[in-house]
Amino acid sequence: MVQHINIKQLSREEWLQERQSGLGGSDAGTILGVNKWKSKTQLFFEKTNPELNQEIDNEYIYWGNVLEDVVAKEFENRTGKRVRRDNRMLRHPDHEFMFANMDRVVVGEKALLECKTTSQYNKDLWEGDDIPAQYLCQVQHYMAVTGYEKAYVAVLCGGNNFIMKEIERDEELIEMLIDAEKDFWENNIQAGVIPEIDGSDATSDFINHMYKDIDNDEVSLSEDADTLLKAIEACKRDIKDTKELQAKYENQLKDKLGHNIAGKTESYLVTWKPQKRKTLDNKRLKEEQAALIKNYYKESETRVLRIKEIKEEK
Repeated sequence: MVQHINIKQLSREEWLQERQSGLGGSDAGTILGVNKWKSKTQLFFEKTNPELNQEIDNEYIYWGNVLEDVVAKEFENRTGKRVRRDNRMLRHPDHEFMFANMDRVVVGEKALLECKTTSQYNKDLWEGDDIPAQYLCQVQHYMAVTGYEKAYVAVLCGGNNFIMKEIERDEELIEMLIDAEKDFWENNIQAGVIPEIDGSDATSDFINHMYKDIDNDEVSLSEDADTLLKAIEACKRDIKDTKELQAKYENQLKDKLGHNIAGKTESYLVTWKPQKRKTLDNKRLKEEQAALIKNYYKESETRVLRIKEIKEEK
């Protein structure tokens, strides 16, 4: 039997504490590596350090919350179905670390409704039968917890394009989710083992944010750090060699084109056309308008990682 608590009876602090005690639908895509906005490393620290688990306060989230009722109502108008809020936090009957907070449930069906708002620039992600992988993982997670057979996703795209998707329960994907979430919960969260730090933008942004406060100290790094430094230097050499090799091949291809504007093989069409572009003469601008432009400088601070090899004295 699915366990539940009424979240309306919880204070915000109690609700956040409950979220710390398990994995929700929005965590599922992160654990499977399909959420470009958050990494497993960030999720680990958020679950193990409550002070880091702060709600992002921005216009996208604000309007997403405001428009949720509008999206749900439009779904009712277009389908003739009725939906209602579900104020419960549900727990999986066999895997208590899995919980679900759903936007709406569909009356008379074993189905849920997830309401989304997104930019018009994301319209292509919803074309045809497509649905962004992170949202597919989210609703399948909900179906895993509730035992529901179906999910509907209603999306307001760009403020004027309404999209609806119907998603059937996928037992194979649900098993993958349960296995991955169980592994992450037991072998990372409960064991206190940080997931391997990856090179995603989400991880980079989070690492930079987490360590933005600086101690003016120098520490001794381990042999593991020395291995990382050698790997970084090797990557730099490989990138340099690859760029030089690419330039070599491009020059050879240009030589084959000669004075021709385009060429074609069985597999490729290549063009070599003149292109005009305007660039700002920064040097001249600074010399002639120094007093003017100084008012337009914007100061920001970032931590810069620099590596210098230490030469042994002979």
